[in-house]
Amino acid sequence: MTEEIKEQRANNFIENIIEEDLAGGFPANALRFRFPPEPNGYLHLGHASSICLNFGLGLRYNAPVNLRFDDTNPSKEEQEYVDAIRRDVQWLGFQWDKECYASDYFQELYDWAVMLIKQGKAYVDKQTSEEIAAQKGTPTVPGSDSPYRNTSPEENLALFERMKNGEFANGTYVLRAKIDMASPNMLMRDPIIYRIMNASHHRTGNKWHIYPMYDWAHGESDYLEQISHSLCTLEFLPHRELYDWFLDQVIPSPTLPQGEEGAHPEQSERTTRPKQREFARRNLSHTIVSKRKLLQLVTEKYVAGWDDPRMPTISGLRRRGYTPESIRKFADTIGIAKRENLIDVSLLEFCVREDLNKKANRVMAVLDPVKVVITNYPEGQEEWLEAENNPEVTPMTYRKVPFSRELYIERDDFREEADKKYFRLKLGGEVRLKNAYIIKAESVVKDAEGNITEIHCSYDPDSRSGSGTEASMRKVKGTLHWVSIKHAVAAEARLYDRLFTVPEPDRQEDSFLNYINPESLKVVTAYVEPSLSSAEVGETVQFQRLGYFCIDADSKKGNLVFNKTVGLKDTWEKVKTSE
Repeated sequence: MTEEIKEQRANNFIENIIEEDLAGGFPANALRFRFPPEPNGYLHLGHASSICLNFGLGLRYNAPVNLRFDDTNPSKEEQEYVDAIRRDVQWLGFQWDKECYASDYFQELYDWAVMLIKQGKAYVDKQTSEEIAAQKGTPTVPGSDSPYRNTSPEENLALFERMKNGEFANGTYVLRAKIDMASPNMLMRDPIIYRIMNASHHRTGNKWHIYPMYDWAHGESDYLEQISHSLCTLEFLPHRELYDWFLDQVIPSPTLPQGEEGAHPEQSERTTRPKQREFARRNLSHTIVSKRKLLQLVTEKYVAGWDDPRMPTISGLRRRGYTPESIRKFADTIGIAKRENLIDVSLLEFCVREDLNKKANRVMAVLDPVKVVITNYPEGQEEWLEAENNPEVTPMTYRKVPFSRELYIERDDFREEADKKYFRLKLGGEVRLKNAYIIKAESVVKDAEGNITEIHCSYDPDSRSGSGTEASMRKVKGTLHWVSIKHAVAAEARLYDRLFTVPEPDRQEDSFLNYINPESLKVVTAYVEPSLSSAEVGETVQFQRLGYFCIDADSKKGNLVFNKTVGLKDTWEKVKTSE
């Protein structure tokens, strides 16, 4: 992991900001970063980039990184999501310094809100959300004051206390900051700080009936944790002014520069003022990363759950067979930028393909079988042939695969007639069976509908791979994978493809649901070599000539289930260009 960080090239603009701060006197031992997910869903690829950025900075600068759950909305947050987030971050190869929660700071946030009310900088508003929205004006038209804007601090304090005690229904009152209703930044037009939510919280239970808004909780949490650089996606750029205004209200005046020893004894442990900076989202083609839309896919059963291998969630990618190294490589390759752009999913597939090529053992499996009978091979005879596991690994290791008179090959690997450019099996033609013999197709057997049910072949008994005979050295242009029918293990193979048919499904004029790929999942019976009977859940192998496959958690003894991770080549692009 550390090596990956050290290998990095020129700094990205976030690293440049940090370097400038260090050069300006900010102490290196005061650097602290955080990854702050809201536990209202499973993490996806967009989060993976943020995880790799923040924890990568921690590794680069030998600085601590907090995992903070921004749990300020109990109606959407669950412990299940907290557990899933922890698991995903660790699986990606990172470990946080402190596990924190916005709910850890509910009392401090409340106390600070009371302080704002006493200073005349916040007020309770009982207008509806629609009325408040209408009063905010437009980007070119100033807003108008709430009729409650000048309520006395005493009355506001009393109402806020009653809100906290649960005396009012949801939506009855809100607490707003008193800033500037004419600000060109609409977020500064008296934003809401607290709303009433009579809902049980996954950590605090029913203690609170009011919950802080994200903008109020986020910057103050950063300050309490002494985060030096608060890194957000570009959508939060307009929020930076509000982030700083809120910090100005709670950091003792005069404002402490980053890292300066405090002139305020009661605040001496808090010498760092957090700095918010923004980077662009990286959108991935043929997918969506909106948690709301992902939840919709799950609840409306378009997919089998958050960890469905078609989902862009980290848990879905893990189940599909992606490796943490491939996702970190992907995040590093796309980098950090100031502008949003669309990344083709084929880059992610390239990263996992490259990683698995080094790690996955080569095995043989047939997904669409047709029977081959070697007519001159003795009936009842079998032999166990030596097969290499992975040519990319040193030293080379081997396994035994069984060979017999009757085999399965892929139906696509045979044609009755074909031109000279077809290098697989055809009548009168020869191919080598991987790790085995050279065979020649002599005739076929067909059913009543004209479908081929058997291919009758002859073999050259002197041509066994690795035997050292002259015949074994003979060159034939095609090599096919196969399995012995007698020894083959039947397994379920789930063939996954892109979930959506268009590159940007959530930017279409109609619903993104209309662009779900009906071919995103095909389930077939595969026949695999017997060595796979002892394979473990999560293990990834290469089905030779077919792609990389991972053993799914649905597997049981005697009933293997394989998920297709990725093909050996980008067949999607091939199909697209031929249409």
